[in-house]
Amino acid sequence: MTTIEIKDASGKKAGDAELSASVFGIEPNVPVMHQVVRAQRASWRAGTSNTLTRGQVRGGGKKPWRQKGTGRARQGSIRSPQWAGGGTVFGPHPRSYAFRVNNKEVKLAMRSALSAKVADGQFTVVDEFKFEKPCTKDAKAFVKAMGFEGQRTTLVIGNDDVTTWLSFRNLEKVNILPVAEANTYELLDNKQLVFTAEALKRIEEVLA
Repeated sequence: MTTIEIKDASGKKAGDAELSASVFGIEPNVPVMHQVVRAQRASWRAGTSNTLTRGQVRGGGKKPWRQKGTGRARQGSIRSPQWAGGGTVFGPHPRSYAFRVNNKEVKLAMRSALSAKVADGQFTVVDEFKFEKPCTKDAKAFVKAMGFEGQRTTLVIGNDDVTTWLSFRNLEKVNILPVAEANTYELLDNKQLVFTAEALKRIEEVLA
């Protein structure tokens, strides 16, 4: 197991925590992380682009000119694809870009992401935030005390820690999310990953 310092809200040492080797100490599986992140990003795509085929474009019911004798190429409809205002051939239609990834792969990708963050020295554990009420000023002071200013930071908190969420949500370059919503993409898309002690305990229970 790996031992890591626990910080308090002022950035000072408040103790030590033992990180589970099965969650934070594995060899990162890059192909699986890539597959899971692709699946996440694909599921976010709207897929609402749409074009009309020749059968859906309004008009064009009458043959523009007779079949023979005009000297022009034969045409059946002014809504054929070769006409301006005609239908589109093989154009996009509403669809879902999502594809399925096994639950075991999702968990492996998250363990790989967490292990990579620990190995790179970009993982921090905070004891707890004792906000009596939402306070962005105190949240900003914590970021400064930790030396995270100007760095993309992801803060993972307990599911019911509303006060902390409200305190950090308006800070620039700080992404805050409940531990239940933790995912591979957001664990990786940062320069500093911060977990509260409560969130750390929960993530180890789920991924171990």
